Order: sequence, then C-alpha cells, then structure tokens
Amino acid sequence: MKFAADLHLHSRFSRATSANMNIRMLDAWARIKGIRILGTGDFTHPEWLLELKNDLEPAEPGLFKLKGKNSPTRFLFTAEICCIYSKNGKVRKVHIVIFAPSLEVAEKINARLSSAGNLAADGRPILGLDSLELAKIVFDASDQCMVIPAHAMTPWFGIFGSKSGFDSLEECFGEYAKYIYAIETGLSADPGMLWRIPDGRRAALISNSDAHSPQKLAREANIFETEIDYFEITNAIKEKDPQKFLYTVEFFPAEGKYHFDGHRACNVCFSPQESKKYNGNCPACGRPLTIGVVSRIEELADQPEGYRPDGTIPYRHFIPLQEIIADALKVMAASKQVQMEYDNLIKGFGSEFSVLLGPDYGELARITLPEIAEGVIRVREGKVRVIPGYDGVFGKIKIFDDEIVEKITNTQKRLF
Repeated sequence: MKFAADLHLHSRFSRATSANMNIRMLDAWARIKGIRILGTGDFTHPEWLLELKNDLEPAEPGLFKLKGKNSPTRFLFTAEICCIYSKNGKVRKVHIVIFAPSLEVAEKINARLSSAGNLAADGRPILGLDSLELAKIVFDASDQCMVIPAHAMTPWFGIFGSKSGFDSLEECFGEYAKYIYAIETGLSADPGMLWRIPDGRRAALISNSDAHSPQKLAREANIFETEIDYFEITNAIKEKDPQKFLYTVEFFPAEGKYHFDGHRACNVCFSPQESKKYNGNCPACGRPLTIGVVSRIEELADQPEGYRPDGTIPYRHFIPLQEIIADALKVMAASKQVQMEYDNLIKGFGSEFSVLLGPDYGELARITLPEIAEGVIRVREGKVRVIPGYDGVFGKIKIFDDEIVEKITNTQKRLF
C-alpha cells in the first residue's frame, strides 16, 4: 500500500504549540492532509502519554488508532529529546527523535529518562544527557527503536549545526553511530544538500513537518509503499529500499528559516560567499552572524554541488496548498477566501496531497480558479522564486508575478 507518513510533530504540551494539538484534531487534519501514519510526538510527557493511552488502541503491529473510531489514521509512538551537554570542550545542543514500537517500550524509556530531568516540564524535555547515553537508554529498551537526529543542519540544535553540533555521527554517538540509520533533513535543507556530506549518504534521509499546529502537518513527509506496520516502515528506512521508501516531500529549502547566514536584528541576510567577505560578522553591528545551513554544508562537504550518489531515495519539493492559493489570489494565507478555495479543493480531490501530487491542470481548473490551478502546476514543476530564510526568519516564496496572474485570469474569461 502506498501512503504518506509524518513522524515528527509535537503535542500541545510542548512550548509554542497550538492548544489544538490533541489526538482527535491530529486525526482530523491527517485525513485532510492525506497522511496515513502520524507520529504521536511527545510520548515522554506524562500527561500526554496518559491521553495517548486513553484515546488510542492497538491496531496493526506497532501502530495505534483512535479508540472506538473507524478512522484510517494510524499513530506511531514518537518523541523528541533536547540533549544539552558538554563534550570535547564545547557545549552541545542536539535534538533527537525517538521511535518506539509499543506503549510498553515508550514507558520503559520514560522510566529511565525521568532520572535525567523533569519530563513534565515540556513536551520536548531538555536533558543534560549525552546523545550517546540517550541512544544507549533507547536501544536498551528495545532494539526495534529508532534514534534519529532531528533537523540535522539547523544551527542551534542540529547534530551538524554550526553553533553547537558535531562534524560526524561518530563524533556525536560514538559506538552507537552504527545504529543511527536515518537523519532528518529539516525545513532548511533537502537530501540533495546532505548527499554532499559522508553521513548524508550513509544514512537514510527522512523528512517530517515538526508541526506545532495541526495545519502545519505534512509540510514535509515520507512516501512509503509497504504494509501498514511499524516494522515494515522502519525496515524500509533502515534498508533505504527505493521499492518501499519511495520518496520524501520537502520544503523548498531556501524557504526554511536557517538556510542562509544572517543577523535578524539588523535584517542582514548573506549567502556563504557574502558572509566570508565580512568574516562571518554582521556589517551593521559587528556581532557574529548566525551561520546557516548552506554555509555549514560547504564546511562538511566532500562532494560538489549537484552530486547524487547511486541508490538514493528521491525527493520532491512542494509548497503547502494554502500558501499556493494565497499567492495566486494575492491575499493572506489565513484569509477566508483562501480557506474557501482550500476546502473546495479538499472536497474535490480528497486530501491536500491528492491535490499537490495528482491532477493535471485541466482537472484542477474544473474545481478551482485557473490561477490556483496554474500555481499548483508551477510548484510541481519547481517554477518558483525564493527569497532565502536566515537567522530564524522564514524565506518567502513567489510562484508568479502579478501580471502573470492577471494574464491567466483574463485568458480564462475569454474562454468562458
């Protein structure tokens, strides 16, 4: 069966998350987005775990469903840990995602982690725990768990981040590096960038939304063709089997908020080349720039830009449908007009992924406005312009200019 999986997100018990991040709302939005397998997020938080136990029931091996409901959504126990510690003379800050194959294993992990910090303080707990020690605890609980560095390239909390990361999986995980089968690309990078570094070729590259609100689900995702089964999914990742792990859905990485170097306070955004001219310092205030993903890739790369190794899992760039509609209509994404057109498309095609991945222009134009149909096709073909993000500021996507929208609209009027 072919399906989409979004395996890294957060509950309402994490900082800066929507109050709507509860299981029933996640289930509803998974169906709207076209996600079949959804991470629970935050299973380390005691209150959230209690809700998961009350709201979910076992389904296929290693997966759970909404209790008493006939929903197609399946949940996989996941959590994210923030490890902050000192190693090799440097403070390290690494976010790590954990997959667990059962409730019992999740509880076993929690019992061990509770001695390292207050799990109730935040859905993504901050623990003074070495990444190697975290891996040991998780794999001791079950060798069917997965330990995955989250948003690997982001400056502050990525395993390869410029501010507090490492240069390799071995440097971070030591003897457990051989059990790190996957790395999460994050919004500011894509597989094409990570293939340039050795660990980006050794491990499978997965992509997830890291959503803090239900509407942000599936902004990145993984497309599989396996049985609906925890062990089938994790084996497809571990084996990097392109017959089972088909491709990932990616942000255009320049839209991510740490793509280029920069200093948000001074509105300074630089490419790596520009950053070098100023020795990595802000020309406005003299303080160090936040060195972004592109520059960090250049530091670690042993292959040229555009390099693609054999046997890799493909990827496709997309923009969330509401952003496409907003750009086509030249209105805010939160406007009622966007929501009306979004709901109309979901009703017509079943889910957001069905809209983004499937119908041609003619099929889309029978359901929605011609400029929106054109926007979907342009995104699918990569015909977009991006103003890169930097230092915590998301980039800006332009699908087409105003005169193109006007031309499309006028042409449609003449046809009808």
